[in-house]
Amino acid sequence: MQKVAVFGNAGGGKSTLSRRLSEITGLPLYILDKIKFQPGGTEVSDEDYRRIHQDIVTTEQWIIDGFGSIDTLWPRLNQADSLVYVDLPLYIHFWWVTKRLLTGYLKSPEGWPENSPILKSSISSYRALWLCHKRLTPKYREYVEQSRSTKQVYHIKSTKQISQFLQLIESQTCSEDSTSA
Repeated sequence: MQKVAVFGNAGGGKSTLSRRLSEITGLPLYILDKIKFQPGGTEVSDEDYRRIHQDIVTTEQWIIDGFGSIDTLWPRLNQADSLVYVDLPLYIHFWWVTKRLLTGYLKSPEGWPENSPILKSSISSYRALWLCHKRLTPKYREYVEQSRSTKQVYHIKSTKQISQFLQLIESQTCSEDSTSA
């Protein structure tokens, strides 16, 4: 596990999972929303985003959290040696986007650029939820199934599986540390 792509629909807890995974593994974490958007929510140019993204995926180790753009999504998944696909029931994604909207006025959402417009960003997330579910989710599911023979694939389908995944990685990391010591 050196190049890890964490992906899935909006509001699935990817940023929290990615942050914890980075803490456990020591791999550098890159949050695409913080690369694609400047503080305040202004989008960077496509050219700048693609250049930064390319610089990251050509390094030896990374965890990349998020969607970014359709142009960089599939090349990133192809470069990854490990896929973490968060594929929770749609109602959970809707609930977590709503929860993030309600709490976002008190505390900035994890993984979002500083001073992001909470309402505008949440409305974008609601729009993305259904579109992703209809258009990308079937492609994501097919991709992870096809990738099982060549990559480590973690297809997370429930909130319980999020904590089980992190416990598994933590136990593997601890076991690797003790054998290399």
